[in-house]
Amino acid sequence: MTDSLETTTPTTDSGPGGYAAARLRLLQEESRSGPPRRAALAELTDQWLAALLTGGTETAGIARGVALVAVGGYGRGELSPRSDLDVLLLHDGSADRSALAALADHVWYPVWDMGLALDHSVRTPDEARGTAAEDLKVQLGLLDARHIAGDAALTADLRTAVLADWRAQAPRRLPELHALCQERAERHGELQFLLEPDLKEARGGLRDATALRAIAASWLADAPREGLDDARRRLLDARDALHLSTGRATDRLALQEQDQVACALGLLDADALLRQIYESARIISYASDVTWREVERVLRARSAARPRLRTLLGGRGGRGGAGSGADTGERSPLAEGVVEQDGEVVLARAARPDRDPVLPLRAAAAAAQAGLPLSPHAVRRLTAASRPLPVPWPPEAREQLITLLGAGESTVGVWEALEAEGLVTRLLPDWERVRCRPQRNPVHRWTVDRHLVETAVRASALSRRVGRPDLLLVAALLHDIGKGWPGDHSVAGETIARDVAARIGFDRADVAVLATLVRHHLLLVETATRRDLDDPATVRSVAEAVGSVTTLELLHALTEADALATGPAAWSAWRASLVADLVKRVAAVLAGEPADDWSTPQQTTAEQERLAVEAWRTGGPVLALHARSEALPPGETGLLTDATEAPPEEGPTGPEPIGVELLIAVPDQPGVLATAAGVLALHRLTVRAADLRSVELPSGLDAAGAVGGVLLLSWRVAAEYGSLPQAARLRNDLLRALDGSLDIVARLAEREAAYRKYPRRRGVHAPPPRVTVAPGSSQLATVIEVRAQDAPGLLHRIGRALEHVGVAVRSAHVSTLGANAVDAFYVTDDSGAPLKPMHAAEVAQNVERALTSPPGA
Repeated sequence: MTDSLETTTPTTDSGPGGYAAARLRLLQEESRSGPPRRAALAELTDQWLAALLTGGTETAGIARGVALVAVGGYGRGELSPRSDLDVLLLHDGSADRSALAALADHVWYPVWDMGLALDHSVRTPDEARGTAAEDLKVQLGLLDARHIAGDAALTADLRTAVLADWRAQAPRRLPELHALCQERAERHGELQFLLEPDLKEARGGLRDATALRAIAASWLADAPREGLDDARRRLLDARDALHLSTGRATDRLALQEQDQVACALGLLDADALLRQIYESARIISYASDVTWREVERVLRARSAARPRLRTLLGGRGGRGGAGSGADTGERSPLAEGVVEQDGEVVLARAARPDRDPVLPLRAAAAAAQAGLPLSPHAVRRLTAASRPLPVPWPPEAREQLITLLGAGESTVGVWEALEAEGLVTRLLPDWERVRCRPQRNPVHRWTVDRHLVETAVRASALSRRVGRPDLLLVAALLHDIGKGWPGDHSVAGETIARDVAARIGFDRADVAVLATLVRHHLLLVETATRRDLDDPATVRSVAEAVGSVTTLELLHALTEADALATGPAAWSAWRASLVADLVKRVAAVLAGEPADDWSTPQQTTAEQERLAVEAWRTGGPVLALHARSEALPPGETGLLTDATEAPPEEGPTGPEPIGVELLIAVPDQPGVLATAAGVLALHRLTVRAADLRSVELPSGLDAAGAVGGVLLLSWRVAAEYGSLPQAARLRNDLLRALDGSLDIVARLAEREAAYRKYPRRRGVHAPPPRVTVAPGSSQLATVIEVRAQDAPGLLHRIGRALEHVGVAVRSAHVSTLGANAVDAFYVTDDSGAPLKPMHAAEVAQNVERALTSPPGA
């Protein structure tokens, strides 16, 4: 390596130009990347700085007693293209201060002239140790101190002293380091689950890898080494490629940079890049968990040993003698071949993994049920010695898997321990395709495999709601298993679920139920939020897909567990109430009641009836606002205001409101949906959910002779920013919009034009909207489904487009998941009949064309 550098640039050329040219050539060499390039860059920089120090000592007249020392990442030889240079000018205190200052300037200024970031200091060894004693970050940097030039003995003495200090102070400094790691994890999140991760600061990133090195240097504990060096190398390689592709000193892997970084690393695409990064982060995170647990155990044992030692020596501090204390090595049996020792689950001395193929699952289930970590040594032994399970699995193996999945939150840590040693893919080979697989939808907070485990955790809390909790837990673990295959993941997952269920020993009937649950795990929530539940075809189609009340019960629980494990945007009291209503209707059909019984309009509440009557009498819109909280049951509200009042800016006592429910009753007329949506957009109200339907007026009122019927629009809205508008202002603007005196289109176009004058933060380029016809979804209307990026005024534009093509909106069901809007519109022609297929296709094309055109066009 040195020879190649010497052919690149003469080592005597200490000028910035020579170093800059050599550095540029090195970074452009495609044949050299990864650790060799980082080491070569560090060596090239060493040569340059050494020459600067030599020239500086001659200029300053300093003959000896100084050394240039690399610390931190530079000290480890891990220089990425845009890394900072962390350098210490070490001196023995004999040189004149002005001479030291001149020497420092001679070294620092050329670095600054190069435009390189420099973290520098000038200290004696005692000053360096004193600063390290006060600043943990300084001490961590000095642990990687490496001599560059000058007095090598001075550097060696400092390294020896710093390591001795670190080992002596480890019982006090390591808890401080642990607190820093936890605080950083809370601030930056977990690297293995982030779509735009910080490779250095996030949990499982390069900072944590460095912390593991510091723990090892303390001699107090050591990290599991399997795969750790490779994980660190892959993260450093990704950072190198990120620096080169962006030209900036950044550690955040933004979405727009991922394809280019993946290409630079020779990977297929951004998903392959993220999967590799997630796997590396998972290795580092698991090693961190194991190591910090060992640190805590050792420190706890030392604290307990001191009073025992005093007692043995005749001191007065202890009460229990040698037999008392926290960690005595005592073993408590948990299951056959499994015991607890020192707060971990380990194998019994008599355990024989080579003769007991169920032992891995039994140990995992026992650990999860006890809420204890599974010892990495035990997992390693199980991986090396245990025999494969026969196919189909014996009943005990299946029961132990179900016990593990049903343990709740403690399942996650045990599952991670099994994954760290490859036991999960040995038990379930199909798991490999979803392991560390990213999910690009921002609604999802986990990778596919972690989401499956989290769903099982959520399902365990719902197990009392179902007659077959074992099927619920296994379905939760497998419901997204098809995401590792091309095509519809539900269809692919059904096939995989059948194979897995048969392999682990379920009978034919249970296999069929699990396959149905996996195939239709999205059926209830998609139908409830996107389809008209008053349409008999909707309920009948769900009943036919589900097949039995038992399966419906399981599917209901799986739907809730899946949504809760997805993220906060995927489940709410509103969605829960819609799904529960659908389940009630489907259960009635499965019990033998005709679906036509549900074809009548939904039963109106007293308030809805009051609003409808008022709208019929006045001939204009009537509004009501409700502050809603997740903690309130469906149908109940917090603060209620009439048309002349506005809800307070703060929520009711108790849970904070999640938004506002807005009810609008308005005489039926063309364009109501688009007009109302436009008014909400003007008032900067974000529509999270919406529903439109006709309201049946009380008997004795003849609406037909007066206003032609009343529409009820139910909205769940939130202020984009600021406080909510007053209901009186909303009603006034709605009146003006309906009579044509308020030009909604022009006002929204003006706002969009104003936005374009001030470029906002660059975001992810959203895919284009897609408008399709959902065939067979209804016998009473045609269902037009719109999927698009959520944006202010989107619902207004859709409503205008539908109005422009001359169809009537019978009902609408609007749902927003994160940044994605998924809306379904039940439309009919002038005669009230469903659209002909060709006409429906034309309507979908026209709506899609309208959404891709500039606003106001």
